[in-house]
Amino acid sequence: MMQRMRLTGLLRGKYRTAMFAGLALVVSSGVPLSAAAIAAANGTIAEHAWLLAGIAVTCLLAGALAAAFLVRRMRRPIRSLVGSIEQLGDGDYTQPVAEATQHEFAELTAAVERMREKLRQTTITKNYLDVVLNSMTDAVLVTTPEGLITRANEAAVQMFGWSEAELAGRDLATLFAPDERRGFVLQRAVRETREFMIRTRSGESVPVSMSGSTIVDTRPRDNGHGADPKPVTRFEGCIFVAHNITERKRAERRIRYLARYDTLTKIPNRMQFQHLLQQAIARAHRGGTGVALLYLDLDRFKDVNDTFGHSAGDRTLEILSERLTRIVPKGAVVGRLAGDEFAVFIENLEAGVTHRPALAAVARQLIDDVSRAFFLNETEVYLTLSIGIAICPDDASNTIDLIRNADAAMYHSKQGGGSSYTFYVPDMNAAAVERLVLKSKLRRSLERDEFVILYQPKVDLTTGRLAGAEALLRWRLPGHGDIPPAHFIPLAEQTNLILPIGEWVLRRVCADYRKWRDRVPNPGRVSINLSLKQLQQASFITRFASVFREHGVDPDCLELEITETTLMSNAPRTVKLLSELHDLGIRLSIDDFGTGYSSLSALQQLPVETLKIDQSFVRKAAIEHEDATLVRTIIEMGRNLDMEVVAEGVETREQLEFLRARGCHYAQGRLFGEPMTADALLDLLEAQERGQSLLPMVERRHGGPRPAR
Repeated sequence: MMQRMRLTGLLRGKYRTAMFAGLALVVSSGVPLSAAAIAAANGTIAEHAWLLAGIAVTCLLAGALAAAFLVRRMRRPIRSLVGSIEQLGDGDYTQPVAEATQHEFAELTAAVERMREKLRQTTITKNYLDVVLNSMTDAVLVTTPEGLITRANEAAVQMFGWSEAELAGRDLATLFAPDERRGFVLQRAVRETREFMIRTRSGESVPVSMSGSTIVDTRPRDNGHGADPKPVTRFEGCIFVAHNITERKRAERRIRYLARYDTLTKIPNRMQFQHLLQQAIARAHRGGTGVALLYLDLDRFKDVNDTFGHSAGDRTLEILSERLTRIVPKGAVVGRLAGDEFAVFIENLEAGVTHRPALAAVARQLIDDVSRAFFLNETEVYLTLSIGIAICPDDASNTIDLIRNADAAMYHSKQGGGSSYTFYVPDMNAAAVERLVLKSKLRRSLERDEFVILYQPKVDLTTGRLAGAEALLRWRLPGHGDIPPAHFIPLAEQTNLILPIGEWVLRRVCADYRKWRDRVPNPGRVSINLSLKQLQQASFITRFASVFREHGVDPDCLELEITETTLMSNAPRTVKLLSELHDLGIRLSIDDFGTGYSSLSALQQLPVETLKIDQSFVRKAAIEHEDATLVRTIIEMGRNLDMEVVAEGVETREQLEFLRARGCHYAQGRLFGEPMTADALLDLLEAQERGQSLLPMVERRHGGPRPAR
């Protein structure tokens, strides 16, 4: 079409040029034009005008045809472009825009394609955000600035029980439990993390930890003249994340319970008991009343653990707590303070009235009930209880002092033999302080060389000769004199100092024995007490053997004394260890026989060669029928088992004659002299080597032999 138009313009131009050139030729020639010439010229012009008009009409028709052709050619890409734009409007960004061949349409198509790709990327980001939110295990809620929910993820739907459509439009505060709604403030909730109790669709209350944040838009705003260069912050709403903390709350309750209650006995532990006692004392101060505290401790409970095992000991404590809870007065509180130590407090004691008789009755009832048999592993076990009693405000005005004073009174009961109760008196604190001082000084006693070994002679009742001795440990504490073993050995076992102390004793006895042997051919056999702690050492046998080799002493020269409780503790392992000691040549004896749990069958299984009768039986054997029968039975049993029998604590001629008449092999005690040093015992041994016998010297000192009863 354009070519045709250019061709028409070219022809029209050439015609005008020729016409004007002819006119110019006539004028330039100076010949006047005639009318005929002019008429002829006019005719020519008219003729040419018609020609020009025809040409123009032809050109117009050609142009119209060309335009129609162009419009028809452009309709297809326009329709395709419109279809692509409509797809974008419908949210379908997956189909690419159809390509166009014309340059102008190609540019427009490229622009639309770029717009489609950006919209597609935007849609992918939005869908990805949906995937992320729905994959979260915490509930996510989006609200309007007024707190109306506009969006909820899958976790929120599961937590609350409503669908997202049902949650949409609800006020966020309506999801909380009724008592939580009053304290909910939207502006505060978006600034801090708080714990709430929500109410689900089913009515269940669920604890959650909720944190929130505001949603703001800082994009540039169109002001009608293009984008505003200064962005304006617009508050679009809030977003909240709620985390289900049910398991954490359950764990916290468990931790609080464990912090306040004893897991074994299910009664208040020491911390909770002190807290409850403190509250009771505060109420007593306000009301002018009193509070009584009973401090309880099982006597010889350690023997149960050592003999029957810790599981049996735990069962004993469970039974004990059940008995205490059942028999204490109504309103009294029972707590476990530590190990086998319990406590009971009774409040609302009327002022100005003595409550000692009533408290004594409670204490006696507790002692009697605990004295009933405990059945452990189908075995009856009998235990006793020591109780100390202190009263607020008479004995103390605060929790710490009241517990300390009741503890001091309990220890006084235990020192008296147990199975009793004692009311606190101020002098008892001095003894408690002394125990603490001893414990602290005991740690430095080995370094300061404060221990000494004394020897108690052992006499053969048949020959009257000195047959050996028992090594007795004494603690010579500066400023306190000799501390008896009953006072510091329990402290040493509590602090595990008994291990280095026991090894020191063994080394010292071996050194003394080596010196005696250099002067006397046969010093006899020396007995050493063995602690359960030592026997439980993994390297016990090896260490003992190395000490004997180091000092050049034959193990047969020593005898280890073991209590019945030690023998019955972990019996299989004990039998194995004692057998190894016996194989080394060390003799074994049972100390304080008759006071523990051993039986005839147990004795037959153990490599024991000596029985030592406890001095509590020997003391009245010559005057009391029951004790005499018991001592005679032990002597006969020892003979039947081919064991030697040693009587401890012999102090009178009557006891000596009774034992000799019953066929007891050996005796030791103050009748034969006080515990002495190694040098003093060496003097006796040397005197015996010169022909002097210890027993005749005793008889001469006490007026000669007397007939046995």
